[in-house]
Amino acid sequence: MKRVLIITYYWPPSGGAGVQRWLKFVKYLHEFGWEPVVYTPLNPEIPYKDETLLSDIPAGTEIIGSNIFEPYQLYNYFTGKKKDTKFQHGFLKDSKSAKTSVAEKLAVWIRGNIFIPDARRFWIGPSVKYLKQYLHKHPVDLIVSTGPPHSLHLIARALKKKTSLPWLADFRDPWTGIYYFDKLMLSQQAKQKHHRLEQACLDEADHVVTVGATMKRDFGKRTSTPITVITNGFDESDFAALTADAQPQFSIFYSGMFLPDQNPPELWEVLAEMTAEDPAFAGSLRLHFTGRCDAGILQDIENHGLSKYLQLQDYVPHAQLPALQQSASLLLLSINRIENASYILTGKVFEYLAAGRPILAFCPAESDVAGVIRETSSGYTIDFGQKAVLKALLNELFAQYKANKLVLTGQDSRAYTRRALTQQMAGIFDALTAQKHA
Repeated sequence: MKRVLIITYYWPPSGGAGVQRWLKFVKYLHEFGWEPVVYTPLNPEIPYKDETLLSDIPAGTEIIGSNIFEPYQLYNYFTGKKKDTKFQHGFLKDSKSAKTSVAEKLAVWIRGNIFIPDARRFWIGPSVKYLKQYLHKHPVDLIVSTGPPHSLHLIARALKKKTSLPWLADFRDPWTGIYYFDKLMLSQQAKQKHHRLEQACLDEADHVVTVGATMKRDFGKRTSTPITVITNGFDESDFAALTADAQPQFSIFYSGMFLPDQNPPELWEVLAEMTAEDPAFAGSLRLHFTGRCDAGILQDIENHGLSKYLQLQDYVPHAQLPALQQSASLLLLSINRIENASYILTGKVFEYLAAGRPILAFCPAESDVAGVIRETSSGYTIDFGQKAVLKALLNELFAQYKANKLVLTGQDSRAYTRRALTQQMAGIFDALTAQKHA
């Protein structure tokens, strides 16, 4: 059986969306002739801990690692936070009155201009040294790096130069095209370095994989390296034992981090109007959010008189999400309202597909998310700012709910199962190793 070294920062017991993609590939790779070896930090900064994910790791999987230095405790000290405060990714705020301090702004500047490409850069040198020694004793046929953090691509890049092994670079998110790149207050020199390193990875990898078609088109304009889209997906086994229950309330469910630029103001405006106009709607509405929600979004909800309808939970173990999703009337998806919003194809959309409940997605009409929802007949998309369209749609969906007819028809999401996607990935592995030995 051929062996593949997978370099990933996110791995159980760490929770969150970044873990799912390669955890599920590892779960199914043996079925397609590949033995995974996972290299991951021994002491990572874990945003959430989720022990339930450990059950997805196949028995006997080889997991290796080394310690990593990360400057987040220095960040907390510098900005006056407690030592054990978790780093807030995506510029998310905890406090409704929170304002960005001068120290926080300076910390962001340091993050963008000094820690290039990211705060895991200190792991590059030690990892290359460790893995070079490991590979000398335990050969593999292929190297995979998955980012962000994009420092991991630089580890694989260095290993490729030292070993001549084929290298597949997997981009779960863009690098310089990421939604917060312009918020890092980059100097021109730092910006050029980010672009230069990104370009080197695109050009020097033997194959690039992206999670969406828009990212592929963008990368394809800049490199001749072969690029394949392999989206995120859902694991049928997570939903196998579940059956959808009747909806006791008109429940709008959201899972994951709810970031400032994901705020859908038209939704709160419409819900405020509908609760004021229709007592039956007011009596049925429920907003159920799991995960960290930005304080500004919570304030917007409160300002529209909707807090009494909101049930807010912090992190929910992944094993519990399928049942929560299937008990919802609508699954809310809200894409970041940024210039390159069409790039974003969050892994959440695919688990929403598996739940079999209608998706209500705020996204550009020609975005990757809208394309998947249309292709699978899995819900409804609303372009940003379309308040009148949204209100008409929600009135129609509530009418269907009252008639017990709020269901999906014609949905087909089979192409997005984790097993099918792993088969695609293994096919690329096979082709890369065949080229090496040709």
